[in-house]
Parts: sequence; C-alpha cells; structure tokens
Amino acid sequence: MSSKNDVRKLVTIALLLAIGMVLYQITPGVVMGMRPNFLLAMMFIAIILADDYKLTILIGLVSGIYCAIISTFPGGQVGNIVDKLITCQVVFLMFKAMKDRIPKQIMVAIIGLVCTAVSGTVFLLTVSVVAGLPKSFTTLLLAVVLPAVIANAIISVILYNAVNISLKYSRR
Repeated sequence: MSSKNDVRKLVTIALLLAIGMVLYQITPGVVMGMRPNFLLAMMFIAIILADDYKLTILIGLVSGIYCAIISTFPGGQVGNIVDKLITCQVVFLMFKAMKDRIPKQIMVAIIGLVCTAVSGTVFLLTVSVVAGLPKSFTTLLLAVVLPAVIANAIISVILYNAVNISLKYSRR
C-alpha cells in the first residue's frame, strides 16, 4: 500500500473517531444518565475499514481515551480504556472470521450487537473492581447494556452505510 493510501486511511479513522466522540458528547443521557455511545459504533467501523491489527489496537486505545475524557460514570475512566482495548480485539477477530463470508450489513449488525455487549460487560466488571457500582451488576446490565446492544446494532449499520457513501463520493 502506498503512503498516500496509508495517510488517507489514518485521516479517515481519525475523523470517524472524532465524529463519534462529538456525537457521544452531545447526546443527552437516556437511561439512568447513560447515553448511547456513538464512539463505540465508530470504533467498530474504523476497525472494519482499517483491516489491520496494529491499527485496531491504536483505534481501541484512542477510543478508550476519548471515552475516558468525557465519562461521567464513577470509575469510568479506567473502565473505558480497559473495555475498548478488549472490545477492539473482539471486533477484529469477528471481522476476520466473517469477512467475505456474509454480507457487510449483516456482519456490521452482528459486530454491533455482540461487541456492544462485550464492551458494556467489560466496562461494568472493570468499574465494579475499580470504584464499585451504584446499582447491582445485573440491574445495570439489563437496564443500560441490553438497550445499548440493540441500539448500537442499528446505529452501527446506519453509520456504516453513511461512511461508505461518504467514502465512495470522496474517492472520485
């Protein structure tokens, strides 16, 4: 791959993560003060577009730091970094396993569903160790993570389509 394509890929990834952070930041809290994590969906899309393990780790780290900066959840700073570093690897493995085997839309929906569940679970487990949870683990899992799983599956597909359309027109 030429260096021009490498730079284009890095700029695209940086823009996706920045857009995800802004959307995450401006979205109001919905359930128990928690808000949909658009940055997580953008992280999934960036990993799929990158198709590179080293970039996947970088994407996960940057996503974790971004989420940590704007987290309002007690202990969320550590929880976000740990969860994004683990989740990014699950995304990459799932992407590699499904790549070229199933339609992209279905793959993105499955990754959005499964990896949001992984992210939320790892986040809650990490926070429970670091700072304790304000409610029971099961309550938070059912009240916050489960709705986020469903929402992120849908959001991931919508954002994936928007990004693909944008990339198609920007390459002209």
